[in-house]
Amino acid sequence: MLYWLGVAAFALAILISVSLHELGHMITAKRFGMKVTKYFVGFGPTIFSFQRGETEYGLKAIPLGGFCKIVGMTPQDDDVAPEDQPRAMWRFPVWKRTIVMSAGSITHFLLAIVALWFAAVFVGLPNPDLKLPETAAAQRAEVARIQVGDCIQVNLSDQTCVVGRNGALPGPAAAAGLKNGDVITKVGDTTIANYGQLTDVIRASKAGPTVFAYTRDGVAGTATVQLAQAQRPPLDNPQGPVTQVAVAGVSWTTDQPALVTYGPVEGVKATGDFGWQLVEGTFTAFKKIPEKVPALWHSITGSERDPETPISVVGASRLGGEAIAAGVPQYFLMIFISLNVFIGIFNLLPLLPLDGGHIAIAWYERARSWLFAKLRKPDPGRVDYYKLMPVTYAVILIGGAFTLLTVTADIINPISIFR
Repeated sequence: MLYWLGVAAFALAILISVSLHELGHMITAKRFGMKVTKYFVGFGPTIFSFQRGETEYGLKAIPLGGFCKIVGMTPQDDDVAPEDQPRAMWRFPVWKRTIVMSAGSITHFLLAIVALWFAAVFVGLPNPDLKLPETAAAQRAEVARIQVGDCIQVNLSDQTCVVGRNGALPGPAAAAGLKNGDVITKVGDTTIANYGQLTDVIRASKAGPTVFAYTRDGVAGTATVQLAQAQRPPLDNPQGPVTQVAVAGVSWTTDQPALVTYGPVEGVKATGDFGWQLVEGTFTAFKKIPEKVPALWHSITGSERDPETPISVVGASRLGGEAIAAGVPQYFLMIFISLNVFIGIFNLLPLLPLDGGHIAIAWYERARSWLFAKLRKPDPGRVDYYKLMPVTYAVILIGGAFTLLTVTADIINPISIFR
C-alpha cells in the first residue's frame, strides 16, 4: 500500500512541477503584456474550465503535463486576431521573449533549489567528506565494520532475495543479534584485523554455530552466529566457478554518516554546492545517452537492466514508491530534485519544439539583424518556422521513440533502489 501511495505522490509532484512550469510562462507573458488565452493542466478532453479575464483556465483528463497558449509565438501563427497583433509574442523584444520562454526551466530550478535547501536543513544531503574505498583491495584493508543483511541467497539463482524463495534464508548475523556498525574482532579462535580477513575466515569456516566477538559503541560483546552454506564465486573473481562456502550475511560499511544536515545559513552554501554537482551530473548523463540506448533495448529483450540507463517519469515514480515503502523519504526527495534539474536543463536545449529552440531562434534573429545593419543591408526579417518543420518533426520522432523505449523498460525491467 505504501508503495502505491509513494508512486501516486511522486506522479502528483511531477504533475504539479510541470503545471508550475507552464505557470511560469503564463505569469511572465502576462507581466510583459502578451496575451495568454489558455492555461490547462493535463491533455485530452476537458474535465472543467472557467474564464477569468482573457484567459481560460481548466483541467483535462490525461494528467501528463500541461500547457498555456500565448498568442503569436511565431510570425507564422495564423490564429492571431487583427486586434491581438500588437500583443503577439514574436513582436516583443528578444530579451522579453527569452525571459518568458526560459521561465518554465527557471521554475524547475527554483523548485529544485527550495527542495535542496529543505533537504540540507531537515533531511540531510550526501556527505561531501564521505571517503569510501575505491577498489576491492582497499575495502579488504578496512576495519571489519559490518552491515547485516536480513536475507541471504543460497543458490544465487534469483536477483532479489526474499526469505523462503529459492532457498533464501534469514541473515545469520542479523538473527544472532549483530547490528549495523558492529566491528568484528574475532571469529571462532581467529582474531580479525580487517574486513578482508573477516570474509576469508567466514568462508573457510564450517557451517553451523560460530562465536563472533565484536565491539559496539566501544563496548565488547559476543554473538553465536549460525553460519549457513551457500553458493558463491571466488572473492577475487565474481565470474569464477561457484562453490559451497559458509556465509554470515554481512557486508562492509563505514562509520561515516551518509547524510549530513546543516543550519539554515550553512544550508544555502550546501544547496549551491550540491546543486552544481547535480548540474554537472546532468550534462554527463546527456553525453552518455547515445551509448545507453542499446542497453535499454537489451533490458527489454531479457538482459539485466543497467542501473545507469535513463529512466522515464514512470520509472522515477516507481523509485519514489520504493523509497516511501522502504521508509527512506530522502530518496523520494532527491529523485524529485534530480528530475527537476534534468527537465529544466533539457528544456533549454536549442532544439525545436523545446523552449530552448525558440530562445535560440530569437537570438539568432537578433544577431542576424545586427550583422545586416552593420553591413548596411536590409533586415532579413524573421525566421520562417515552416522551413524548420522537418528538423522539428525529427526531434519529436526521436524524442518520442526514446520516451517509449524508457517507459517500456521501466515497466518490463525497472531499476530498483534496493536491487
